[in-house]
Amino acid sequence: MTRFRALTLTAVLAGLLAGGVAFAQGQGPGRRGGPGGFGGLGLPGGPGGPGGLPLQALNLTEAQQDQIKELSQQSRQQNQNVGEQLRSAMEAQRKAVETIPVDEGLIRSTTQALVDAQTEMAILQARLRSEIFTLLTPDQQAQVRKLQAERNQRAQQEGRRGR
Repeated sequence: MTRFRALTLTAVLAGLLAGGVAFAQGQGPGRRGGPGGFGGLGLPGGPGGPGGLPLQALNLTEAQQDQIKELSQQSRQQNQNVGEQLRSAMEAQRKAVETIPVDEGLIRSTTQALVDAQTEMAILQARLRSEIFTLLTPDQQAQVRKLQAERNQRAQQEGRRGR
């Protein structure tokens, strides 16, 4: 039962991650403003912005916006490739879990492939976040840190309320 819970949790987390990637990729260059829109760049702002940075609150220069847009476009193809690997790994794991009789080796190997795909996606997101962060001024970087600390504090408070 513990293995099943772990597999289910892994699948759910992977689904959320893949859904977030799919959502972020759906924010194409032609999309402006609207919920989550970022200043006509077609990039989601707020916590779901490129690299999870709250870009809307930073008063970016036009040059910074252009550089962020370029970085995001460059990473889009990698994200699509890894997103496809992630979806394939999730499907393979699902099929392995549903196989009768149980094939533990298959479940282990497909779960490892899923973990590898999740890890690759996390690395890509961290790299994009780091590259964008280096484009910010020291004041903007401080603002990002402040906003993230506030967001983390709210999340902790909501977590305590949910218990």
